[in-house]
Amino acid sequence: MKHFNKLFVLAGLASAALYGCTQPGNNTQEKEMDEFISGLMDKMTLREKLGQLNLPAGGDLTTGTVQNSNLAEMIRKQELGGFFNVMSVEKIRELQRIAVEETRLGIPLVVGADVIHGYQTIFPIPLALACSWDTLATERMAQISAKEATANGIAWTFSPMVDICRDARWGRIAEGNGEDPFIGAMMARAYVRGYQGENLHESDSSMMACLKHFALYGASESGRDYNRTDMSRVQMLNEYLPPYQAAVKAGVGTVMTSFNTINGVPATADKWLIDDVLRKQWGFKGMIVTDYNSIAEMEIHGVAPLKEAGIMAMNAGTDMDMVAQSFLNPMEEAVNEGKVSEARIDEACRRVLEMKYKLGLFENPYKYCNVERAQTETYSEANRAEARRIAAETFVLMKNENQLLPLAMKGRIALIGPMADAANNMCGMWSPTCDPSRHSSLLERLRAATKGKAEILYAKGSNVYYDAGMEAGAVGGRTLQRGDNQKLYAEAMAVASRADVIVAAVGECAEMTGESASRTDIRIPDAQRHLLEGLVKTGKPVVVLLFTGRPLDLTWESEHVPAILNVWFGGSETGDAVADVLFGKTVPSGKLTTTFPRTVGQLPLYYSQTTTGRPDGDPTTFNRFMSNYIDCPNDGLYPFGYGLSYTTFEYGEMKLSSETLPKGGNITVTVPVKNTGNYDGTEIVQLYIHDQYADIARPVKELKDFRRITLKKGESQAVTFTLTEDDLKYYNAGLVYKYDAGAFQVMVGPNSRDVQSASFNAE
Repeated sequence: MKHFNKLFVLAGLASAALYGCTQPGNNTQEKEMDEFISGLMDKMTLREKLGQLNLPAGGDLTTGTVQNSNLAEMIRKQELGGFFNVMSVEKIRELQRIAVEETRLGIPLVVGADVIHGYQTIFPIPLALACSWDTLATERMAQISAKEATANGIAWTFSPMVDICRDARWGRIAEGNGEDPFIGAMMARAYVRGYQGENLHESDSSMMACLKHFALYGASESGRDYNRTDMSRVQMLNEYLPPYQAAVKAGVGTVMTSFNTINGVPATADKWLIDDVLRKQWGFKGMIVTDYNSIAEMEIHGVAPLKEAGIMAMNAGTDMDMVAQSFLNPMEEAVNEGKVSEARIDEACRRVLEMKYKLGLFENPYKYCNVERAQTETYSEANRAEARRIAAETFVLMKNENQLLPLAMKGRIALIGPMADAANNMCGMWSPTCDPSRHSSLLERLRAATKGKAEILYAKGSNVYYDAGMEAGAVGGRTLQRGDNQKLYAEAMAVASRADVIVAAVGECAEMTGESASRTDIRIPDAQRHLLEGLVKTGKPVVVLLFTGRPLDLTWESEHVPAILNVWFGGSETGDAVADVLFGKTVPSGKLTTTFPRTVGQLPLYYSQTTTGRPDGDPTTFNRFMSNYIDCPNDGLYPFGYGLSYTTFEYGEMKLSSETLPKGGNITVTVPVKNTGNYDGTEIVQLYIHDQYADIARPVKELKDFRRITLKKGESQAVTFTLTEDDLKYYNAGLVYKYDAGAFQVMVGPNSRDVQSASFNAE
């Protein structure tokens, strides 16, 4: 630190008590940071400022030594503000040393990574986490992820992704929280709290979060990744933007723009979204970064070549360019030509430097490079135990005919299917730091759980797909050894013939969801469907363990298979978590945050639709000139909020404290819930409302609150909700945020379909 040692000391003195990103700072703290950053920027050339706006990918330095890598040379030239995709604390420390000791001003680097649902201890995929409806568990997941990542040099995570998705064809539905803005907002806050903690500056185990993808990426047309989005501002503000706004209110430090165009405008250059909504309306003061190469992709969109695209993005309010390098040489030319003001460059540079200041990097550039922490705080027994517990909370029991589950630990249990012995697929999508060699397969953990009590037979049973080329595209880099289709099937039938009960581990493999993993056929793949048909024909009880990262068309399975337990992708501790639930040590409590369709032709599908002028009153038959289908009912196979338990819950009569919601006041909604089954269990009680007459057509149901309650068998609890006028508000056609006086319905139940209803009037 020979060039900048004094400035580091000053930074430490000025910011020793700097607020965390989740807490508002006082004027003194803000002033100290402003003075420090201003003093530093006074010493910087235009070129050095532009360098801070450049974020290249490290590629984990797969070629060359750290000292002589391309990344190291860019650092020495002061051409970058940080980097991502370098996964070694030793490498990161050396690159940081170059930045602070071998450059003129010694400005530290910020290092990012896609820490989506764990670092080395991998938790369930985000869609599964949302299905726990447990915000504290999600927050704890983010805390542990931050602890492990920061021990390995990572200060910045490109998470949470809060894109609302209502089209199961889109692969990145797995990375979000589902279809509903309320649960999406609740989870967004939990992620931000977990990653950033109470005092980001002082803690070495908290990291900066990056809200993504701003905005509307999950509404890509036809469910095809990177495709355009076309949407009214009314729908944006009411249905898609609330989770982003919730993360901003929670204090998220950075925001990432999205790949898609919105009504023809690339999101990364959409001034209305970035400047008007995000900054002016919501008050976001942090740094905005693009997604991977998205500025360069504006040329492919047919909007502008690289230089002009960079100018558009910069003038719209984007601060940092990931990969495209449009904010280096092209931007220097643009400033000299008067197309971008130096004041705007200063604004962007200041935000990048403030981010580093809030992380405490000026005070200690090596804050996140503690090799000892890296060796002791990743994949610890405590972290793994928490991952196991949380994974079990996310599983959704879809069907349980004649209480087939939980299984008894006795006799012969056949475990059959391509996901049964596939340790490298348990972590699910977006888990680049998952090390499958450190955890076991489902087969291994079921055998360990039943040792001495039951015999676990095994057969792979089928490939993922019959077609080898199709499977190669599906599995990506997580190779599954293929076998002869006929021999695999014959082996499965032989094993099934010896068993008392069959457990089929089928569905998608890990890389069939996530980025660039769109599907037009969302059934279980063909080879596995054939396998299931054969297993059911044996006449023996069949349990499906469903591995998936999206809603699937389970019409056949729902009709023919006695029990379906959706285990999503549960992370590195999947095997033990599945054993816990399968054999009744843990009672399932997960509930869907995305509707499961009857067929892909219903998509996009979601519970909170507005009614048409010709609603279909009888879903059992086709009704001409009504809003329905000739060949399928309108509703989904499994509704939003749905999930069974090994126990049963009985809802008593819902009561309102008043039939009138006074202006500025509230009403309470109370419903008694009793555990009437034979197991202790957790129920998720859900409250919905409907505005009967409004300025614009309103959804038939909107989730407004929920409670997770745990009841012992035979125990009852009165569950109370409070409604205020804020719960009734929406954006009307003039984009005015308001509510309508008049009649409302309130609904309570175990899911969005099975509810009881009452009415009240709002003054």
